[in-house]
Amino acid sequence: MPRSVLLPFLLGLVSGLVSCQGQPEKPPQITLEAGLVITSDASVAPRAYEIQAPDSLSRPLIVIEGDGITVDFNGAEMNGAAAGRLPNQYSGLAVLVRNSRNVTIRNLKARGYKVALMAENSDSLLLEHCDFSYNYRQRLQSLREREDLADWLSYHDNEKDEWLRYGAAVYLKGCGQATVRHLTVTGGQNGLMLTQCNDGLFYNNTLHFNSGIGIGLYRSSNNKVMHNRLDWNVRGYSHGFYSRGQDSAGILCYEQSSNNTFAYNSATHSGDGFFLWAGNSTMDSGEGGCNDNIIFGNDFSHAPTNGIEVTFSRNILANNRLEDCKYGVWGGYSFGTLITGNTICDNRFGIAIEHGQENAIIRNYLAGDSIGIQLWERDEQPEDWGYAQAKDVSSRDYEVQHNYFVDVKIPLMISGTDRVAINDDNQFYNFEKLLLAEKPNRQFYFVKNDVCQPDKWGDAAAYKNKNRISQPPLPEELEQWPGLARELAPVEAFEPEPLPDGMDAMLPEGHARGRNFILVNEWGPYDFRRPSVWLRAIQDSLYTFLLLGPQGNWRLNGGQGFLSVNPKTGTFPATLTARRDSVGEELKLEFEFIGEEAIGQFGEQYRRGATIPFSFYRFEKELDWDVRFYEYNESTHPLSNYEAFRQLKEKKPDAEEHVKELSYAWWQRPAPGIDEDQFATFASTSFDITPGRYKVSITSDDGLRFFVDGQLVIGHWDIHVPATDEAVLELSGRHTFEIEHFEAGGFATLSFHMRRLK
Repeated sequence: MPRSVLLPFLLGLVSGLVSCQGQPEKPPQITLEAGLVITSDASVAPRAYEIQAPDSLSRPLIVIEGDGITVDFNGAEMNGAAAGRLPNQYSGLAVLVRNSRNVTIRNLKARGYKVALMAENSDSLLLEHCDFSYNYRQRLQSLREREDLADWLSYHDNEKDEWLRYGAAVYLKGCGQATVRHLTVTGGQNGLMLTQCNDGLFYNNTLHFNSGIGIGLYRSSNNKVMHNRLDWNVRGYSHGFYSRGQDSAGILCYEQSSNNTFAYNSATHSGDGFFLWAGNSTMDSGEGGCNDNIIFGNDFSHAPTNGIEVTFSRNILANNRLEDCKYGVWGGYSFGTLITGNTICDNRFGIAIEHGQENAIIRNYLAGDSIGIQLWERDEQPEDWGYAQAKDVSSRDYEVQHNYFVDVKIPLMISGTDRVAINDDNQFYNFEKLLLAEKPNRQFYFVKNDVCQPDKWGDAAAYKNKNRISQPPLPEELEQWPGLARELAPVEAFEPEPLPDGMDAMLPEGHARGRNFILVNEWGPYDFRRPSVWLRAIQDSLYTFLLLGPQGNWRLNGGQGFLSVNPKTGTFPATLTARRDSVGEELKLEFEFIGEEAIGQFGEQYRRGATIPFSFYRFEKELDWDVRFYEYNESTHPLSNYEAFRQLKEKKPDAEEHVKELSYAWWQRPAPGIDEDQFATFASTSFDITPGRYKVSITSDDGLRFFVDGQLVIGHWDIHVPATDEAVLELSGRHTFEIEHFEAGGFATLSFHMRRLK
């Protein structure tokens, strides 16, 4: 039975009175236990509480319920992680606040849970000075050389709290006028998630180095999200191999979340820095959107995908820093959007908008981008988008004024877009081709601009008249750059007032920056607080490693599979090279570190001067796969006629190939002549292997069956989204693996990975 915490009877008689010294009576000090219900002010005994939660979010360990309650946890730590449990196995809910008003919670630590704190239907909640690090996170399947599509996230639906399948440090639902400040979340997946929360204030929080979302909003409006550190909320990135992000983001703004202010946040090195999408209701009806949000003065640099993504909506993007991203701004189907005063440098695309309308791009600084501004429309709209059926989605009506382009290879890539005015002191310096127009643009105006390379106009030759030739201004002059932009859209009109106690959330000078410092393993992004070793390059038999960590000394203690290693000792950062031998399947390097205090990837604390081991391990077993593709029909359908389906492999394949690894992702047909929706894949390999225990991981979409020497080991024989199945095998000598796979429709994938267990 739950136990309510009430003031003792005698104290209750004098509650609200002051002591003889004139100080209010202190609330009683309590200890935490499963089933505790707190209904009045309380102070928690500050110690560590090992309390495991049931595997259900509907059975919280601690419940807080009532009005005007303050609970001070005094730094007490709740730990729900049983010995040996990994973060993807964490379960349960530590604290629930429900049906309350004016509840204050402070100084709580909680780790090892699926959700640390949830609040429902509780207005004016204040959460401050809490640390909810090292809670639930998925185990990622993507490898250095290849992405696993099972790692992709999806936040498109949350009408039934679907977001909770990914866990959260804090999940607020129906909590108006909430305030969350000085919250710390690291080493988890999702930080602060809001649904149906309006008029809140979320500031001075540090939610970084997580594998999903820093702060997420769903049907949440009129909030202020300011002065937060949201860096390295990322997955789906391997430097030099793939740059996907997999829908991770520093800030997520979804489904009718409008009139919010996002200002003075740092969300660098995240999948998207800022990710806004109008929502399913807009996509179905064409109505609504995530509109009139102010995105001001943030740093969204070093995103694997988009610094800012704003789609199917109307917003203001001003004075943001967007560097070293694939897209500085991705604004597909944006309308009435103002993009002004942003620094957009060293991106593949500076600003890219398909099917946008009535947008203004004014007074931005673009430098070092491959493409400066890209505007275009596609030939056809997806048939299942109600949005495109209900609205005019032509690409049209742009004002491009007072922007500065320097060292941008192609400043303007504009195609099939009507009524574009590029005028009034845009300045173009040191480009390869000024304008690339693959399709005609009607009513295209290019007047009163500065162009310093008149011999490289490209397709813009017809618009040369009325343009001046001059020298580029110095970068420091840009702050004083006069022009019509401020008259048309004065920043002061929507510049948010910084909060009086708002912290400087930006990365400090000297902190590691750049996408080469997005280092992701199976548990998420590396946080620079522990010694670590990362494989950076393989050239023939020479392996190059990057060693990072706290201040101190490291040394190599041993290894396997390498003929030579150099150097064998040093400080961080360091580059190490190792020459691989020609035989063996396992590569190992064993190190130790002695130096400053360190924090392990699961939150382990190492004191200064402790000896900390760290290592590199890689299993390199090359398999030769015979892969055969077949089309199937109703008579050989894998679900209704499995035996007939299986007999397909006795026939001549419709297509076949031999590969060293299975790593397929099919958006269309797997091979010429094969239907893209109904096809079968049969793959087999025979090999010799060193005796030991091995883990096999196979990601599939749709059905999968995996056989070892003719025995079924994995059976996931249905229609499903990308999912990973695993099996631990005892192997020795000669073996044969066989895989049966079918695709029923849409996207398909089949990916195999095997490693030896240490």
